[in-house]
Amino acid sequence: MRQKLLIVDDEPNVLATFKKRLESESLEVMTAQTGREGIELAESHRPSAMLLDMRLPDMTGLETFAEIRRRSPRLPVVMITAYSTTEMAIDAMKHGAFEYLLKPVDINQLREIVDRALELSHLRQAPILVDQADGGEDGSDRIMGHSAVMQEVYKSIGRIASEEVNVLILGDSGTGKELVARAIYNHSARHDQTFLAINCAALPENLLESELFGHERGAFTGADHRRIGKFEQANGGTIFLDELGDMSLSTQAKMLRLLQDGRFERVGGNETIQTDVRVIAATNQDLAKNIVEGKFRQDLYFRLNGFTIPLPPLRKRREDIRELIEHFLNLPNGSKGQRTVRMTSETLRLLENYDWPGNVRELQSVVKYARVHAVGEVITPDCLPEVIRGTLGEEERPEFFPAETRESIAQVVRQMLREQCGDIHRRVQEEVDRIAIQEALQHVGGNQVQASERLGISRTTLRAKLSHWEPTGTGEVEPS
Repeated sequence: MRQKLLIVDDEPNVLATFKKRLESESLEVMTAQTGREGIELAESHRPSAMLLDMRLPDMTGLETFAEIRRRSPRLPVVMITAYSTTEMAIDAMKHGAFEYLLKPVDINQLREIVDRALELSHLRQAPILVDQADGGEDGSDRIMGHSAVMQEVYKSIGRIASEEVNVLILGDSGTGKELVARAIYNHSARHDQTFLAINCAALPENLLESELFGHERGAFTGADHRRIGKFEQANGGTIFLDELGDMSLSTQAKMLRLLQDGRFERVGGNETIQTDVRVIAATNQDLAKNIVEGKFRQDLYFRLNGFTIPLPPLRKRREDIRELIEHFLNLPNGSKGQRTVRMTSETLRLLENYDWPGNVRELQSVVKYARVHAVGEVITPDCLPEVIRGTLGEEERPEFFPAETRESIAQVVRQMLREQCGDIHRRVQEEVDRIAIQEALQHVGGNQVQASERLGISRTTLRAKLSHWEPTGTGEVEPS
């Protein structure tokens, strides 16, 4: 289904340019030239996100935003202003605007912000269905499984959702921690307020602190205007901190104060700001071990750990695999004339016997892969990736890289060992990631949605990795 973007601006040239540059097969762009027209379109067409100019002929952008916010509190609104010193945009951010941009707008920056706003709209508005056999009307996100361990997860969500306490979700990557966080939010008393999700592992330390707490103008190089952080934007709502274990100790200290008394200062500022936010955090790390090693604050752990929900890996609930497969097979795949497919019993057996290190996310990627490779309506074992198709032991699995490639990598590692380099695993892994992402993007003509699907990672993860690299001018990416 096409998402909708509403743009409200009194300049026809701006509307025409934005519509031409942003509209696509997956995004419909609607335009309005007055605040009242924008409010009416937002009410009748229910857009997924909105761009709103601060100066309109019939009412101010702030007045328009307040009315939009009253009617559609979950709609992400990006404010646009021609005045870098204006306090109106900052006030809008304080009251829940998603972001604000300065004119003239850089189209690449605009696209990136619109993508994030559309993704947030999905997070806020897509229903999270918990173990309901009849499901939603389309591909609504679902937490699925009838196993005993998943029944405990459902009970925990129901028990804690309405309570005003912080929640810590523990589980391996790909187990569905964000779905659980959104289910808690949807069933809480704050369900009609802001929900924001932050991946703590996707941002460097200084940028994460600014993203969470905001910064003052001049706080650091590039801080050319005041920024309102997520904790200020989400006042009255809920924040989901994913990959919390990657947060630096200095940012942890600010988090502790916020959780203790709801107060913080922006980076580079001395004004104390009060906020009321419920925190749901998640990690795939062993926080108890991190505490012993001095990587995580014990007092912060106690503050976050008001209630813990452990999520089991998929290998611990194999009885749910067939139900998940059936669900993923029935999801719309974006193609016209979608065909009905099914799996042979041998294919299902192979999938049930696999250990799924990537958990539910990996299973969904494999089902997509199998659908693409199926010639007819039946998915046979030869449609599966080779590592699953063989059901081989770890020592029997075929080597994916040719021998000469493995030797080249080995030579690099041996050289780094001789030079006593540190952090070898991360550096080698980062280089492999860079090559894989570069080749995937070139293969699909730069389309990040298609690239993330081929790579088997989320768009959020892809964008996070790309944010650490800069273009070289040759179509390649280099670590920044």
